[in-house]
Amino acid sequence: MPELSHRRSLLVLAICCMSLLIVSLDNTILNVALPSMQRELHAKVAGLQWTIDAYTLVLASLLMLAGSTADRIGRKRVFIAGLVVFSLGSLLCSLAPDLESLVAFRMVQAVGGSMLNPVAMSIITNTFTDARERARAIGVWGAVVGISMAAGPLVGGLLVESVGWRSIFWVNLPVGLAAILLTLRFIPESRAPKPRRPDPVGQLLVIALFGCLTYTIIEAPNSGLATILPFGAVAFAALLGLLRYEPRRTEPLIDLRFFRSAPFSGATAIAISAFAALGGFLFLSTLYLQNVRGLDALHAGLWMLPMAVPTFLCAPLSGRLIGSRGPRLPLLIAGCAMTTSAVLFAAFEAETSNVTLCIGYVLFGIGFGFVNAPITNTAVSGMPRAQAGVAAAVASTSRQLGQTLGVAVVGAVLAAGAGVGSSPYRDTFVAAARPGWWILTACGVAVLALGGLTTGRWGRRTAERTAERLESAEVREAAGISA
Repeated sequence: MPELSHRRSLLVLAICCMSLLIVSLDNTILNVALPSMQRELHAKVAGLQWTIDAYTLVLASLLMLAGSTADRIGRKRVFIAGLVVFSLGSLLCSLAPDLESLVAFRMVQAVGGSMLNPVAMSIITNTFTDARERARAIGVWGAVVGISMAAGPLVGGLLVESVGWRSIFWVNLPVGLAAILLTLRFIPESRAPKPRRPDPVGQLLVIALFGCLTYTIIEAPNSGLATILPFGAVAFAALLGLLRYEPRRTEPLIDLRFFRSAPFSGATAIAISAFAALGGFLFLSTLYLQNVRGLDALHAGLWMLPMAVPTFLCAPLSGRLIGSRGPRLPLLIAGCAMTTSAVLFAAFEAETSNVTLCIGYVLFGIGFGFVNAPITNTAVSGMPRAQAGVAAAVASTSRQLGQTLGVAVVGAVLAAGAGVGSSPYRDTFVAAARPGWWILTACGVAVLALGGLTTGRWGRRTAERTAERLESAEVREAAGISA
């Protein structure tokens, strides 16, 4: 990619953030609309889980393929294709006649979404080459998540109450069209100097692992052991296959050498934990506010502001802290805040009081605001720029996998506690949700512990050694090819 002026670089950042906005906004708007969908489409808890997880599951399965494909054939080209498919999927979702069609069209959306965030992050990484500028740019990127969390519930609530839940998908259309036109005009094309070759076997193993694992978790409360056991076995076999097959490839879909870096491995696990907490938190909160408190979608969206505003405010602050002091402090703040928030709900039933409910939301918003930027920064820092798309895609995959598992696990626990396949009613919800809140507490503890463990001197040394090995391997491979 040619060197861009500072003004042009900021414009590229803004365009890339537009793609993140529509992807993030889509999830937060959808959560507010879940109870309306449940009533109109006669969906059970498992059906609500699939409207979210069908999207995040396909997204997680295809992100690494999209990242490596963009490095190979052109990041701008793949980015535009993703915007087109995502916008088309949004239109189809708004026309879905039943739950099954909606789930299928959400998967179309996800195919497009898989070409957006990792490719946009790769474009940003190659645009902002200075470490401090990149950290600030990633802080802005994280702030967009906060904007989507703040705007999503409000916009979604207003649309659901005034027009209906189908209108929530219309929001993506003008933003997607504007992003397409701006990308064509202002973003330069870029590719990796030595792109990775396709890995179809690895891709199929990833799809089998994520798909079967998620199906096993979501359907566990509704199906017998004989039904879900084969899917669990396939997921386990796919995991073993990945661990055995990928290291033998010269250019694997998942480069397991990245995980020799403790910060990179820690960032991957932190992403899974943090976004599992986010997925579970939004799922429980939305159903509680509307199904138990009886709020309409708009007022439920207003109640989410105490979580969304701190996320928006803390994300750029986290980026600045990373640029000046590194990722350790933001991760420790995030882990403490998310853990404390979840404990308030798990041990003290914070949702039963307006004051403690608000405090719990604020604490979670602070924690999530601080956690996103260090995940991304750690994932791409120290890795060869030529593989920026793959490294960013691993981080994005971890986020989507975490959100998928969070909704699947917490939803399964809630369904089991409230009655198999039933809707969570007023008299059973708080008790049924308590195990879910303890799961989110464990996720917060994981963020805290891993953040402290992998960002110290030992972690930095492993990252330096990993970067040296990767660069040396690239030099040897290039010499072998030229010879």
